[in-house]
Amino acid sequence: MFRIVIAAAVLAIAGPVAAQQTDTSSNAAVKDSSAKMASAPAKGANSFTEKQARKRIAKAGYAVTSLTKDDNGVWTGTATKGGKSMTVGLDFKGNVTAR
Repeated sequence: MFRIVIAAAVLAIAGPVAAQQTDTSSNAAVKDSSAKMASAPAKGANSFTEKQARKRIAKAGYAVTSLTKDDNGVWTGTATKGGKSMTVGLDFKGNVTAR
């Protein structure tokens, strides 16, 4: 009888825990340090420091001249590449955008 009670308790706890698993592929964490280009930055809480953001944008080939974090959590600023000045951004996923 005692084993049945323990088994029922384990199942009662494990059921809700398994149900709480969600697909996070649309909000994946940064898994590598390589810079990736994106067509538009993703909005979200950005944990990159300014120094990390500058370094990641530089890896994409840009020389950053100014950088600030906007209300959407995107590091946005001015950079040059190939002699052209442009606006760059870095989202929480590590994606670099330029326009």
